[in-house]
Order: sequence, then C-alpha cells, then structure tokens
Amino acid sequence: MPALNRVQLIGRLGKDPETRFTPTGKKVAHFSLAVSHRWKTKEGEAREYTEWFNIEAWGRLGEICQQYLHKGSLVYVEGRLKTDRYEDKDGETKYFTKVVALTMQMLDKKPEEEPVATVEEEQAEYEA
Repeated sequence: MPALNRVQLIGRLGKDPETRFTPTGKKVAHFSLAVSHRWKTKEGEAREYTEWFNIEAWGRLGEICQQYLHKGSLVYVEGRLKTDRYEDKDGETKYFTKVVALTMQMLDKKPEEEPVATVEEEQAEYEA
C-alpha cells in the first residue's frame, strides 16, 4: 500500500542551529522554525497565529544549516514527520513530533546580492 509522509514549510528560525553528535559519531543539527498565519476578521482586525516546528537535519545538510543559518533566517524546509517518545522524571511517557529535514533552501538575500535590472526602452509608437 502506498504511503506518503512529506512536510513543506517556509518560516523563520527561532534560534541558532545547535549541532550534536550521536554516540556513533553522526552529526545532527536542531533548530526551531516559526511559521506564521495571518488573516483579517470580519471586522477587519488583523490577526496572526504562529506555529512552531522542531527541525532536525542530519549529516552534510546539518553542517550547512549550522554554518549558514541563524536566528531570524527565512528558510524553506522539506522533510518528513517523525514522532519520538521519552519518559519524564515521573515515569510518564511523553511524545513529541519533529520534522526530519531532507531539503533546505535559504530564502534571505543580502542587500548587495539583490538583483538590480535596468531596462532602457525607446519611446513606443502607438496608433491614434
């Protein structure tokens, strides 16, 4: 039976990525991503709701995230959902869902990198 587990997000980092190593020596970067939803009420009042996602990036992708991303960076992340569980201090089982990143694209542009295009056109001739 076919299955699909894919998430696409565009948002801003809530904190700088943190890199850790697993006991086997694999590198993994963690960061939070804020995705905001804006709308207007019937009365015309602007509203906003922000959803937070925990992102996990492994290997080379994690290294790139650690090197180039920082708090406030605008990014596109594509990945899959993964739910982990742990036991808290009281022995109660807790669950949390995260996005395991498969693709990341930086959407911020520095002002000096902004494309500047100037087009000079001749006077157009229009029929009367």
